[in-house]
Amino acid sequence: MNFDFLAASAYFTGWKLVRLLPEKFAYSTFEQIGVITLHRNGARIKRLRSNLQRVCPDKDTAAMDQLMSAAVSSYMRYWCDTFRSPDWSKERILATVTVTREDLLTTPMRDGRGVVVAVPHAGNWDHAGFYFCAMGFPLVAVVEKLKPEALFNKFLEYRQNMGMEILSTESRSMATLMQRAREGAIVALVSDRDLSRSGVDVDFFGYPARMPVGAALLAIRTGVPLITAQVSYTESGIHIEFNSVAIPTDGTDTERVSQVVQKCADLFAAGIAKTPQDWHMLQRIWVDGDFQERS
Repeated sequence: MNFDFLAASAYFTGWKLVRLLPEKFAYSTFEQIGVITLHRNGARIKRLRSNLQRVCPDKDTAAMDQLMSAAVSSYMRYWCDTFRSPDWSKERILATVTVTREDLLTTPMRDGRGVVVAVPHAGNWDHAGFYFCAMGFPLVAVVEKLKPEALFNKFLEYRQNMGMEILSTESRSMATLMQRAREGAIVALVSDRDLSRSGVDVDFFGYPARMPVGAALLAIRTGVPLITAQVSYTESGIHIEFNSVAIPTDGTDTERVSQVVQKCADLFAAGIAKTPQDWHMLQRIWVDGDFQERS
């Protein structure tokens, strides 16, 4: 039997079961899974620790252990949210979000202008996206195509049902994103990791990293506002902090894009430093050490 089919079937079964469980029990179960995962200390947990050590270099071993526990708990909460949020009401979504500088997004949107939103892998951006969809704003997001395809299609359906338009990284085009931005949509792009040659070199927490050009290029070409969004968990939901990114007018397009991506990196770093436990970066982010560039 096809392995992808088995994996997808197991995932769908788990999705259904988690939605049927009492809420407290579901989140407690995911918390315990996190404890076990942390104890096993696999490659992804080791990567998360090494990433957080660069974010919080002054923490001693005991403090880092506490941060790792909180970080894995946050990651497990994200996944439990993902399974259960299809059953959340519009009222629950709206009541569980707080926002700093919300006007950076809502003012241009209510004037009929689009907004480009660059986000890191932090908190629960789906929850944030559902919040703005529930307010009646059109939202377009680009996501990486998962394998197996049935699993990707399930996530696609899940987000579409919440009101998002989803484009895969394989099928997206800058022309489509530019059209959506000019039509007055929110275009949300995860923008804190691109290890390919197309990524822009940035300084991130004092070390070299690469980040994607999409958000910067889109804002420069369309003239719509670019903001960053830092999403972190609260006791009852999430908090979103928006910050505006100024677009330089001098220099070549390449120079301007590079400057904007660095500005986004600086804002990401400031936000991640405030709530490092909610930065779900379990992959390589920096390009020093034993990094090998993808072909």
